[in-house]
Amino acid sequence: MNPDDVLQTLQKGFRVTLGATTALVESIQDPQRREENLAKLKTNPNQLADELAVKGEATEQEARIFVDGLMAQRPGQTDSGGSFTRSAPSGPTASPEVQADLHDLTTQIAAMREELERLRQQDS
Repeated sequence: MNPDDVLQTLQKGFRVTLGATTALVESIQDPQRREENLAKLKTNPNQLADELAVKGEATEQEARIFVDGLMAQRPGQTDSGGSFTRSAPSGPTASPEVQADLHDLTTQIAAMREELERLRQQDS
């Protein structure tokens, strides 16, 4: 197997998990969306996985921008030329409770994904 294929598979898995976490948060806020996602999961799980991967990619890019902004605002940080960098204004940060909840949700989604994969393999 080509190492690039393995990397792409891992990256897609990460993005699907990230997208599923985002979709889960949205589902909690909107019960109609939850029903739509459950219907997609029952009828065409591959399409749902592709949609979650796209959503995960967008979330990954947003997170990268957020982290870059946090890194840019660290006090006393210097660039390679030795001059101090200016702090960029940052957006709101999540409370530790929200971060813990997101971590728990991500773990649960990863476990569900593994269970789905195991069930698919049993069906094959």
